[in-house]
Amino acid sequence: MNPYRLRGKTVLSFSGGRTSAYMLRQVLDANEDRSDLLVLFANTGKEHPATLEFVRACAENWDVPIDWVEYRDAELGFAVVDFDTCSRNGEPFEAVIRKRKYLPNPVTRFCTVELKIRTMHRYLKHIGWTNEDGEWDQMVGLRADEQRRVSKIRARGTSTETRKEQMLMPLADAGVSVHDVGAFWLAQPFNLELPTVNGRTLEGNCDLCFLKPMNQVYSIIATDRAKGEWWAAMEAGTESTGMFAGDGARFRKDRPSYQQMIDYAELQYDLFAEVDEGIECFCGD
Repeated sequence: MNPYRLRGKTVLSFSGGRTSAYMLRQVLDANEDRSDLLVLFANTGKEHPATLEFVRACAENWDVPIDWVEYRDAELGFAVVDFDTCSRNGEPFEAVIRKRKYLPNPVTRFCTVELKIRTMHRYLKHIGWTNEDGEWDQMVGLRADEQRRVSKIRARGTSTETRKEQMLMPLADAGVSVHDVGAFWLAQPFNLELPTVNGRTLEGNCDLCFLKPMNQVYSIIATDRAKGEWWAAMEAGTESTGMFAGDGARFRKDRPSYQQMIDYAELQYDLFAEVDEGIECFCGD
């Protein structure tokens, strides 16, 4: 069976990266009737501008509607936005931090859960997105060469948030690798235009995610100091957040603070050449 064929109500979780966009293209090609398909993009407010442009480009070039949602600390728990109205300065992310009153970290990654997973689920519940049995499928863009993540989801079968959501990984089922995705995009008339250094992508969807390798964060800050200022402000507990001042809050305790990395990056060391593999999260490529 074609793993891209819809088998009923299906949410395609679109991270805004090349891999999930590749998955979207395959699903569109495999299904003439797309009435059961909902493509959903959850914006955190810290996406790279190129990611937002890429999401819009996919919708326009492929003539497919993509619903944009964002976290809100309000009754519904989300807001419906679009390219013109979406947050670009970390507002949803900061709202989650305000509500939780502490910072996410590699062990407690509530940013992914709240900004992406739960925000999507609240939206789906609000619009009554279920099939006759009260369930639906969710397609996520995990490739065959992401074996650890694939195995973890396969063992679980359903979402961690609701047993009604059946997790599907059509790219893994089809044996798709990162090389397949790369070859596909080289042949397309548009692409995700993230900055690169020595042929490698320097930035991902979440601009300075604490799961990125430290050397990569240094290099991004060295090219654009302003990107580090929001993260430093969240750690410093400025008047904007009003809850962390003086307690030494960090996104990660095992490396320098974002302010320290801003200061160090001014030395202009080219540290990206020795980047380690980062930790994967739901945000994806």
